[in-house]
Amino acid sequence: MIKTSALSKTFPGGVEAVRGVDMAVEAGEIVGFLGPNGAGKTTTMRMLTTLLTPSGGSATVAGHDLVTGPREVRRRIGYVSQGGGIGPADPVGEELELHAMLYGMRPAEARERVAELLDLFSLTGLADRPGGALSGGQRRRFDLAFGLVHRPSLLFLDEPTTGLDPQSRADLWAHIRRLRDEHGLTVFLTTHYLDEADALADRLIIIDHGVIVAEGTPAGLKGGTGTLDDVFLSITGRSLRDGTTDEGR
Repeated sequence: MIKTSALSKTFPGGVEAVRGVDMAVEAGEIVGFLGPNGAGKTTTMRMLTTLLTPSGGSATVAGHDLVTGPREVRRRIGYVSQGGGIGPADPVGEELELHAMLYGMRPAEARERVAELLDLFSLTGLADRPGGALSGGQRRRFDLAFGLVHRPSLLFLDEPTTGLDPQSRADLWAHIRRLRDEHGLTVFLTTHYLDEADALADRLIIIDHGVIVAEGTPAGLKGGTGTLDDVFLSITGRSLRDGTTDEGR
């Protein structure tokens, strides 16, 4: 579903944010993409979602070349940013229907798809509420609905549970697992919660200083001893704690 070879990004001034990333993500996986502050994970995510053009290397995403076929990539992926995209004033159901029609659905088809998503994420009855009247957990579930309205095969999630209370986080984890188990969705997510990475991801990929430094299952990386935080610290020499993000890189 994702395959990169020597993928790199250099910003003006010679800043090498990503320095040759090689990785592969198979269909149906939930993959956690981890990295300390400034490691390059946000830059990598932005390249994979066509928001940044790579400086070098190659990548295929959802079966299409990232550079020569960005439009085809965008048709086949969903992207949920950390900040979300729900407006505070307009009814979220209307926004979701409009979003569906922007993907080429006719009004009746858009209404049907929105009804499916509201049921899938236990949001039935909330369509008439403005975004500003929703709880944090409800907003994130609507964000997922926006990312999935066009039935992508690959979903990118950037810090999906930041700011949520423990129960809302657990509920969102359950929804993400169900998307993989029942709908065959591939999920590629960044997170700075190591307990989330441990509980949710089938496999972890760790980036540091712009290159992949480790990958494997959470259990395999831990080797039966210690915690993911111990592993992360030993690999990168830095700790990934709550509040530590990769903004700007």
